[in-house]
Order: sequence, then structure tokens, then C-alpha cells
Amino acid sequence: MALIKSLNGISPKIGKKCFLAETATVIGDVEIGDNCSLWFGAIVRGDVHYIKIGNKVNIQDGVVIHCTYKKSPVNIGNNVSIAHNATVHGCTIKDNVLIGMNAVILDDAVVESNTIIAAGSVVTKGTIVESGSIYAGIPAKKIKDISAELLKGEIQRIADSYIMYASWYTED
Repeated sequence: MALIKSLNGISPKIGKKCFLAETATVIGDVEIGDNCSLWFGAIVRGDVHYIKIGNKVNIQDGVVIHCTYKKSPVNIGNNVSIAHNATVHGCTIKDNVLIGMNAVILDDAVVESNTIIAAGSVVTKGTIVESGSIYAGIPAKKIKDISAELLKGEIQRIADSYIMYASWYTED
């Protein structure tokens, strides 16, 4: 069973039909929507500000989600995939977003809906990621517009796949 820890009198709230791997950690002021999954070694630490996560979000192995003390919370929309070992810190991620492996999203950045952040990219403090775009690099910059096929073929497919993968772990 995942480590779900209250802190300073605030307990995490977990939605319906969520899968939390045994080594996932959720602490403090965290709200997680329905049909979400937190995978092995993922840490969602709402100790210094709040973290709100929408529905159908998958937080893959080794991801760290954290905030800046009393300044920058984390807000994550619906249908978001955060790939292995990414760091999401004090930022806003809107709906239908894919954050690639080892990507870093820093304080006060806003990742608009229908976007992809390429693996290994660093979205620097305060960056506004344009809706319908793919951003890559260090620092991350727009490299192209996202096609409807890529939106459905990658963002939607990965989000749907993680619901299926989670079901493998929750079957009796």
C-alpha cells in the first residue's frame, strides 16, 4: 500500500478508481481526482503548499511533484501524463498534456492545454507554454504545432493506456 501521510492536520484526498503503487508517496495538502495512477517511486508532496490533480492523470515511476513554500502551488488538469522521472514544481499544467521523461517544469510556469513537453526538456520559471504546441530543449522552446493525429495518437493514447495498466494491478 502506498504511503499516504497527513501533515499539519491536512490529509490527502484520493478520488475514485485510483491506483497507487506500493512505493508511491502522497503527503499533506493533496487532492487527486478520479481514475488517476501514481506509479512506483512517485512522490506528491503537499507539505509547503497545495497540490491539485484532476481526473485521468498518470504520474509515472520516479516523478516528483512539489511546491514552493506559500508561493507556488501545483495545479494539474485532466487527462495528463507525466512520464518517468519528471519533476513538476510549483506550476500549472492544464488539460490534455504529455510531460516527457526526465522533463522539468519549474515554478510559475503554465503549460496550456493540448501540449507536449519533450523528454529531457526544462520549462523555466514563469514560462507560458502555448496551447497546441510541442516544446523541447533546455530551456524549452516551441519547436512545432501539434497535429490532431499526434494529440489523439500520443496524449490520449497514453492517458488511456495507463488506465488499462493500472487495472492489471487492481484485479483480484
